[in-house]
Amino acid sequence: MTNAIESRLAELGLSLPEAPAPAANYVPFVQSGPLVFISGQISSGPDGLICGKLGDDLSIEQGASAARACGLALIAQLRAACGGDLTRLRRVVKLTGFVNCTPDFTDQPKVVNGCSDLMVAVFGEAGRHARAAVGAPALPLGVAVEIEGIFEIA
Repeated sequence: MTNAIESRLAELGLSLPEAPAPAANYVPFVQSGPLVFISGQISSGPDGLICGKLGDDLSIEQGASAARACGLALIAQLRAACGGDLTRLRRVVKLTGFVNCTPDFTDQPKVVNGCSDLMVAVFGEAGRHARAAVGAPALPLGVAVEIEGIFEIA
């Protein structure tokens, strides 16, 4: 491992996926000044897409795991935006999480915590961020969670 952040990922037993390619007519990230805006990352793991609906066929724990997978994809995109050097991160500024859920499901914050907790575990104080957690009646490809992020880099 070449830096403290990659070492921390290894300590947590985590490895980053390849930065996912866009699924439509958009770019995976845009840098404007010191800010990097990363497009929504959908829940996907080693076995493929993580699909389902909170309040129906997925538990809060399963949803949080799906959000954590989104977080790993966000970090992979950030690594690409930083030319491979995650030590350029200064702060996770804001995350916006979308949770595929039934109309009566109200625990979106608990689901999106899967990503928020990951950011703090990996980046420490620089991982603390502003956030929104929003319920949605459906998400692309039936995934459980989609999360976008704004990051400040050097």
